[in-house]
Amino acid sequence: MDPRGAARATTHSSPRSQRRAPAPAITFGVPSSQTTTTVATSPVATIRPRPTPPMASYSSKQAEGSTSSELITDAVVVARILNATLVVPSLDHTSFWKDNSNFSDIFDIDWFIATLAQDVRIVKELPTRLKNPISLRVPRKSTPHYYQKSVLPTLVRKNAVRLTKFDYRLANNLSTDLQKLRCRVNYDALQFTGPIEGMGRTLVQRMKSMSGGRFIALHLRYEPDMLAFSGCYYGGGDREVRELASIRKRWKNLRVRSPERERRNGKCPLTPMEVGLMLRALGFSNETYLYVASGDIYGGESTLAPLRALFPHFFTKESLASDKEMEQFSRYSSRMAAIDYIVCNQSDVFVTNNNGNMARILAGHRRYAGHKRTIRPNAKKLGSFFGLRQEMGWEQFAAKLRSLQKGFMGDPMERSSRRDIFENPRVCICDKTHEVEERGEWMGDEEDELFNIDEVLLEHEPDE
Repeated sequence: MDPRGAARATTHSSPRSQRRAPAPAITFGVPSSQTTTTVATSPVATIRPRPTPPMASYSSKQAEGSTSSELITDAVVVARILNATLVVPSLDHTSFWKDNSNFSDIFDIDWFIATLAQDVRIVKELPTRLKNPISLRVPRKSTPHYYQKSVLPTLVRKNAVRLTKFDYRLANNLSTDLQKLRCRVNYDALQFTGPIEGMGRTLVQRMKSMSGGRFIALHLRYEPDMLAFSGCYYGGGDREVRELASIRKRWKNLRVRSPERERRNGKCPLTPMEVGLMLRALGFSNETYLYVASGDIYGGESTLAPLRALFPHFFTKESLASDKEMEQFSRYSSRMAAIDYIVCNQSDVFVTNNNGNMARILAGHRRYAGHKRTIRPNAKKLGSFFGLRQEMGWEQFAAKLRSLQKGFMGDPMERSSRRDIFENPRVCICDKTHEVEERGEWMGDEEDELFNIDEVLLEHEPDE
């Protein structure tokens, strides 16, 4: 009898992700705390990945993935490694988000299945006879060999296996064919539904119409739970200390950190005012049109006021669209996050105050799509530098900041997190670029990996 099976991915978000941009399980921006993927042996022969040209093509119809796209991408690759059938992800409906969106509410499910048909067999639901598959959890960043050695035998015996808490469960470094499969999933197979895509494109056109064609987008991570976890101090006095300390209690084993040390280590996201000062120092005037993608900002409008003052042409999806236009999306955090993602991806310059998942995925997508500039702060240097702002005039401050930002301006040959295929999909773009990387000729940051607040949050997140 031919063994059959399937794979399912389900995410259970938590309070720490409540204000993070792309929301549910396998969607754009929000890191998931628990995701399950069910895989089973496939009745067909080994599937050969379809060929990918040296220079990857880009379709304007493809979906703009994010942290959740990273998760589903790895689920597809694991199914390929195991020669397994993947069940279309079932998204979590019980988390803090209370978002009852299904995969098909966010992604074009038929396109997803058809696009990957030559790589992995995908079905829409788990067969009735396999409704209760055995659950396994693999170590973080496991290699293909681990899956073949430790998961495949159980898969063959049981016909179906659910891999729980699947976030970051596949190694960064894979063979070229598997890396290119990651790109096919992330940049081609995951395509937004028509309504989401249409709303995103409408907002892009409105920004371009008002600005004369050019605008920048800022992904602003400054949510209370994320700030609490960081252990940083942002100048809010005793009230801030009390409020963030209260939130921090949800992580029972979280050690107390030195705020000064965390800032020196680049683990504190820039404040809205600091982002504004950075952009003005880099040459963006008060005539610049700024689109801001964010969750609930700690401190609300009073925290955003300095950024608004520096960039009066300040817009969000809520200010660009009417309540009626947003009605079909506004109750669903995942769909709202997807709209933000589209606008950010289509901006002339994308800016982030963090190195979280949405920022990383966007940076990679923009590289893949022909290279559009992404500016990320040199957090290790700027964190301490902003404390000296009052000790120097504006010209001196701006000149020094520009010097500190070298290597973080999104130049074509700039290096950052070079082992992260989602932030730097170079192997999928061009053989020549990959050869330059192998010779070690990338300019910019000397570190191989940057601090990723989302990944660290997941590491400490208690099981719900």
